[in-house]
Amino acid sequence: MKKYDYLIVGAGLFGSVFAHEMAKAGKKCLVIDKRQHKGGNVYCEDVKGINVHKYGAHIFHTNSKKIWDYVNQFAEFNNYVNSPISISKGKMYNLPFNMNTFYQLWGTKKPVEAKAIIESQIKKWGKKSPKNLEEQALSLVGKDVYETLIKDYTEKQWGKKATELPAFIIKRLPVRYTFNNNYFNDTYQGIPVGGYNKIIDGLLKGVEVITGEDFFKNKNHFMDQAHKIVFTGKIDEFYNYKFGQLEYRSLRFESTILEEENYQGNAVINYNDLEQPYTRIIEHKHFEFGKQKHTVITKEYPEDWTPKKEAYYPINNKENQDKYEQYKSCSEEETNVIFGGRLAEYKYYDMHQIIASALEKVKKEIEDF
Repeated sequence: MKKYDYLIVGAGLFGSVFAHEMAKAGKKCLVIDKRQHKGGNVYCEDVKGINVHKYGAHIFHTNSKKIWDYVNQFAEFNNYVNSPISISKGKMYNLPFNMNTFYQLWGTKKPVEAKAIIESQIKKWGKKSPKNLEEQALSLVGKDVYETLIKDYTEKQWGKKATELPAFIIKRLPVRYTFNNNYFNDTYQGIPVGGYNKIIDGLLKGVEVITGEDFFKNKNHFMDQAHKIVFTGKIDEFYNYKFGQLEYRSLRFESTILEEENYQGNAVINYNDLEQPYTRIIEHKHFEFGKQKHTVITKEYPEDWTPKKEAYYPINNKENQDKYEQYKSCSEEETNVIFGGRLAEYKYYDMHQIIASALEKVKKEIEDF
């Protein structure tokens, strides 16, 4: 006799949404996570009254009213708008690329002036069939924007020269001919008041959760505990790397408490230049308009990934994608294992996409009852 209907491996957003919905449907769920906390990468740590985004900045944004209403069940959201700044060669620029950025680059004051410069640079340096990321970027935004605001940051982020990176990493680069510093175009945007833990706690209320439990150290035992497994970890690890190891980029975070009210005046400032080993500094209190007399900053360092580090960004080149397709074929033959989330699907997801994906998998499960 199985003790649970679903064993959910991973207490991040995907696993928490799935568990919540299945518990509502009357199913008995157990959620386990190898970390010592719930929430996966959206987990916030309270540091002297400031919610620190432990695994990097998370700004919720979506165009879906359904998803927006869903998360608002569990927490009230503030009206934070993400407007990052980029420092390059000693100067500060607004992001995303907009009329403020173009004024800072060229002194242009009208859209027609900025557009003419970009189009002339694309004509001069762009390629009809870009073969790498550098050629792709030059073909989308021209030389000045690329060399000032993309090249060095991207090379730090991926640990490779832009000419060695595939063009598909940059499918498009949003260019706005308005004075609008809002990074996202989505209708709904904000930060949950009190941090993301409120949402995770709401999702997992009444659900049995065990943290600090590594699925792979007792895999056979856990597989026997439930009728179905929901797996949100690395798909290649689930299959014991039989087709080879998938690759990722990792991140390292270095946080510091500062006894000053306001360190940088913005939640996110990017550091483009290669002389700085970090890509950005996050000042967490600005996500929630904090008035504390102190502040917490986090420097974010991109790193090569090893199995002992957290996997953040899948490297979706052809070699890795071919391996993943083999693992995916295996997963599609499973009758009692559901794979979901960025690690199990080897795909970068935003938070709203993770929630939508989990709700879709739940819907399919309920329809199959």
